[in-house]
Amino acid sequence: MMYLGNAEDRKEINVFILKKKMFISLWEFFYGHFFRFWMKWLLRQMTGKCELQRIFDTYVGAQRTHRIENSLTYSKNKVLQKATLVVQSEVDKCVEDIMKEKNINPEKDASFKICMKACLLQISGYKQLYLDVESVRKRPYDSDNLQHEKLLLKLWNLLMPTKKLKARISKQWADIGFQGDDPKTDFRGMGILGLINLVYFSENYTSEAHQILSRSNHPKLGYSYAIVGINLTEMAYSLLKSEALKFHLYNFVPGIPTMEHFHQFYCYLVYEFDKFWFEEKPESIMYFNMYREKFHEKIKGLLLDCNVSLTLKI
Repeated sequence: MMYLGNAEDRKEINVFILKKKMFISLWEFFYGHFFRFWMKWLLRQMTGKCELQRIFDTYVGAQRTHRIENSLTYSKNKVLQKATLVVQSEVDKCVEDIMKEKNINPEKDASFKICMKACLLQISGYKQLYLDVESVRKRPYDSDNLQHEKLLLKLWNLLMPTKKLKARISKQWADIGFQGDDPKTDFRGMGILGLINLVYFSENYTSEAHQILSRSNHPKLGYSYAIVGINLTEMAYSLLKSEALKFHLYNFVPGIPTMEHFHQFYCYLVYEFDKFWFEEKPESIMYFNMYREKFHEKIKGLLLDCNVSLTLKI
């Protein structure tokens, strides 16, 4: 048990924490409003280059895009601020506007235009990817939609190629990890996105899907394959929404991230979670939420690395 000390000790600790937070807030305020401006001005006089140019000279990969994004976001210049919100069709014009605003001569710095365009495509692409994923997630599974029904049956055929489904509503769905006789009830949280991800993994990594499905039927360490898959869709979605996937996608995709890249990250989660589950050897499936959260924290930790690229390697 952790010793917390007496009331006076706790009060001193709370005061110390409060002072620390106040100091950090004051530093951020003065840096953002005063020091940053003069520091940028001084460096421009010394190097003859603006902050954006210096970032391109110093950094590569996700770190470059991340720093460019921060520089544009915190700039007092309206043209630069709006650059982070640019749509893909207007990226070229936006780059020209930035160069004009910062007095960047394309003949003296030929690479600037190429680098800035690549960064803006990644930045705008990430935002668009979230909107695309959110749109699919909000679409509920509809048993009256023929495409949805075909997709569900495709999942069964991919996972159980030698076993015929006797009826659309059947206890057989439990064989691939659904909770009830009708899988549509399990897609409520993530909508059709949960099913699309399950099918994507089963179609593109069929042997791995069969292997994991078999392991999920372990007598002691077993879990509901489909339900866990939908849980991992929620995890991938929440990481995308919180912008935790930026370093990964900026490293993994040199251009515009798409739904394909989101599905690939989901596949990584499915494969890694299965390994994690069996390595941890949970006492019971009743502890699933606890181990899910532990796995989630592990992934979030990995995603903090600016050089990260979490891809499924078989």
